Amino acid sequence: MNPIRIAKSWLSYRRTLNELGNLSNQTLSDIGVSRYDIRNIASRSFR
Repeated sequence: MNPIRIAKSWLSYRRTLNELGNLSNQTLSDIGVSRYDIRNIASRSFR
């Protein structure tokens, strides 16, 4: 992977992590995600 692609992937990971982390527990529950799942979901954008 080139450095630009790595940087873009990292930014996408952080953005996803922040956006999901800012949701309430009720909202996460409504979409079928637990707080425990957030890092796994965000890491998919870093691959």
